[in-house]
Amino acid sequence: MTSTRYDEKPFIAIWELTQACDLMCLHCRACAIPDRDPQELSTREGKKLLDDLAAAKVPLVVLTGGDPAKRADLVELVAYGRDAGLGMGLTPSTTPLVTPELLTALHRAGLSRLAVSIDGPTADVHDAFRGVPGSFDQSLRILASARELGITTQVNSSVHADLIGRLAETAQVVADAGAALWSVFFLVPTGRARADMLPTAQAAEAALEQLADIAEEASFALKTTAAPHYRRLLLERQKRTGQKLAHGVHGQRALRINDGRGFVFVSHRGDIYPSGFLPEWCGNVRDDNVIEVYRNHPLFQRLRDPDALLGKCGACEYRSVCGGSRARAFALTGDPLESDDLCAYVPPGYEDRPRRQRVWLEVLGA
Repeated sequence: MTSTRYDEKPFIAIWELTQACDLMCLHCRACAIPDRDPQELSTREGKKLLDDLAAAKVPLVVLTGGDPAKRADLVELVAYGRDAGLGMGLTPSTTPLVTPELLTALHRAGLSRLAVSIDGPTADVHDAFRGVPGSFDQSLRILASARELGITTQVNSSVHADLIGRLAETAQVVADAGAALWSVFFLVPTGRARADMLPTAQAAEAALEQLADIAEEASFALKTTAAPHYRRLLLERQKRTGQKLAHGVHGQRALRINDGRGFVFVSHRGDIYPSGFLPEWCGNVRDDNVIEVYRNHPLFQRLRDPDALLGKCGACEYRSVCGGSRARAFALTGDPLESDDLCAYVPPGYEDRPRRQRVWLEVLGA
């Protein structure tokens, strides 16, 4: 197995505090509903999880949902994580629950970054995708309030077939909102999201080129989620121009994070997955240490080995830099090591090679 910088600990841990949410987003990974699950991790169990992450010196923990604002202990958990030495981020739903008073309390508790979703340049586009009128205006309100408090802000946008032609307009909204980072998420068909919502690979490639152009001039940093082939595209541009291009947010480093590689997800019930979009169960924090699962579970280890990849991703010379979306490969093929079909790049000579076959159960030794 190829060693990676992320073998010992993830760079980012995501904890889904709850699946409860008052929005009805068309692509919702969690298939969220308004009411909380009585089997959610308790405050005490959540603090134990934060202790385990802090002991491993995980740099960043992001509290997500559903809507984390549905939990009364949200501020307490942020403060506990901060005091344990963790960088604490939050991705609330854009609803009236995120009040100025809550944002003030979160700021005092030590929240490092707040991310909200803007899925289109206008209220009509965004609200139709999020399922609730007024969500777009709530996003802008929350961003403005956070900025006034001095909380660093981030905008998350979902790229699907209907939005892919409006990225430049959406980027202007991100700039006007004063966000430090635009995280552009290319849809994975899991939860409520359907495969027919995906753009074509060619359209995705053109969108990545456009995003690279935007990043060169933007006031914010830009990164992609579930589109690691953006890193391949930047390297190709660097080869052409001779200029180093790195539009990531963390010290301008292009982090090579992927599902299970530098990334771990814990569900509201404590289940451990390589990511929220790759729902292959690997353990539960009520019984297992999340860091030990991350380090030692066969699925996590294979996901961190670029030489284990199949199809054109396995043949690609950029597999250590990119590796394709493992979540999308799993969603479309049932095998997280297969090719990511949203990537239009074909490795030189790949079409002339015989296709390698492998059964996922055999990979796990089952």
